[in-house]
Amino acid sequence: AVPLRVCHQEIVKFDLEIKAAVQDIRDCPGPLSVLTELNAAVKEKFRHLRGCIQELEQMAKEQDKESEKQALLREVENHKKQMLSNQAAWRKANLACKIAIDNSEKDQLLQGRDSLRQRKTTKESLAESASNITESLMGISRMMSQQVQQSEETVQTLANSSRTILEANEEFKSMSGTIQLGRKLITKYNRRELTDKLLIFLALALFLATVLYILKKRLFPFL
Repeated sequence: AVPLRVCHQEIVKFDLEIKAAVQDIRDCPGPLSVLTELNAAVKEKFRHLRGCIQELEQMAKEQDKESEKQALLREVENHKKQMLSNQAAWRKANLACKIAIDNSEKDQLLQGRDSLRQRKTTKESLAESASNITESLMGISRMMSQQVQQSEETVQTLANSSRTILEANEEFKSMSGTIQLGRKLITKYNRRELTDKLLIFLALALFLATVLYILKKRLFPFL
């Protein structure tokens, strides 16, 4: 069953490839050498297809059941008819392609005569175009040079800005250290001020206590 299925797949594949190749021949613009290569490829595909059909026919003859044998033989006949149809389409495509190539060669000959007349004017237009292209290239070169110079100036400006930022960062670090030192001094001063206030309060309390004691002794000696 496996070889039979493979044989069917090969027949379908070559049939589709032949149809595509025949269409390529029908659309071939030339020259004849290309058409010859396409025809050689189609011949090879027909050879493979014919071999697959013969192999399928041999498998059909080897079938034990008469029904399966007849079904495969009918399929073989259908494939042969399809192959003959493809061969007829191949011949028609070749004929149409050769006619098209002949007409194209005739048109090219006619156009060749006209092109000889136009060659002089074409040379002048080509020279003018070349001159314009040269001027355009020079203009582009100048623009690129200006862009390079501007880029160099931009890079230099960025470098200077980077140095300025670094210097400002160093100054900021220095100022930050000064601010921290000042904060420490202020904190220390506040602590000292609180201590001084406490000492003054204690001294004042002691003074008041002393005054009260003296007044008590003088005014109320009996207490």
